Amino acid sequence: MAMRMLEEGGVPILSDRLRQPDYHNPLGYFEFEQVKGLDQASDLSWLRGARGKAVKIISFLLPRLPETYDYRVLFMRRNLEEVIASQNKMLVDRGAPVDTGRNEATRLMYVRHLDQVTNTLSTRSCFRTLYLDHGRVIEQPEVEARRIREFLGCPLDSARAAQAVDHQLYRNRATALTASVSP
Repeated sequence: MAMRMLEEGGVPILSDRLRQPDYHNPLGYFEFEQVKGLDQASDLSWLRGARGKAVKIISFLLPRLPETYDYRVLFMRRNLEEVIASQNKMLVDRGAPVDTGRNEATRLMYVRHLDQVTNTLSTRSCFRTLYLDHGRVIEQPEVEARRIREFLGCPLDSARAAQAVDHQLYRNRATALTASVSP
């Protein structure tokens, strides 16, 4: 959602569009395959070309970014039960087994991980971070788009960015989780 907001608001996006939109994410994934190289000793020269562009990087890879550059991070926080329900639904739709008995262990693993990433973002001087709440972005996209514009300090058409938020795609809400995770 954040990447779509940035793109619609006029921020250049670094994405190879290799992963095609699907039922779970009909507006696209905005991924850039070379980002996966952050987890390995690979060529990171693409970072130089990413200056001034938005790049989607999952939280697990943020600590791997080198200190060479300064990064402005839009960190989208979401209710972890919704995250787990969404992942379980994707697994069910792919025909993969889902052990909902592990949901609590998964949630605790995410809590620990997010604490570690938050600590990294707050202690490394190369990071400036704006935390966004997924539900608030959906409920108040205009307000949140203006916060993004102010944080980035770049031309962002916040009205167009706010219009990119599609309420219809918020399908795994915390109040409807039991229905969304059943196999």
